[in-house]
Amino acid sequence: MSSDNRPILNICSTCNHLGQATEQAPGEPAAGAMLCDAVSKKISDRDLDAALRVNPVVCMANCEQGCSVALSAAGKWTYLAGYLTPDLADDLIDYALVYGSSKTGVVMPSKRAESLRNVIVARVPAHPDQLPEKAELA
Repeated sequence: MSSDNRPILNICSTCNHLGQATEQAPGEPAAGAMLCDAVSKKISDRDLDAALRVNPVVCMANCEQGCSVALSAAGKWTYLAGYLTPDLADDLIDYALVYGSSKTGVVMPSKRAESLRNVIVARVPAHPDQLPEKAELA
C-alpha cells in the first residue's frame, strides 16, 4: 500500500467544453487534455511536484458540465468540479493546496478563487475505512 498522501487532481483527458459533442480537428487535443497539460506544467513550473499529483483519466461521465476534475486524497471528501478551462490551472492548483492542508478536505467557497466558487458539481465522502480516528478530527 502506498504512503503517498498528496492530493490528486484526477483530470478528465477526454472532456470537451460544456459537453460539446463536436469532432475536433485532426491532431487537436481534447479540451480536457489541454487542461491536464496546463495543470501538470504549472505544478512543475511552481516546483509543486512533491505537494500534488495529477492523474489523467478517460471520461468521468460529467460531459454536460464540460471539463472536469475530481480532487481527492485518502481520508478526505472528494470534490468533483466542472466548467473548467486550461486558464484556471493556477486556481485549481491553489485550491488543491488548501484542500491538502484541510483535515477533511472541506474548503469553503470563500477559500477558493472567485473563478472556482461555483464549479463544484458534487462531493463524495471518503471511504469509511480511510477516515482518520475521531480524536484526529477534533
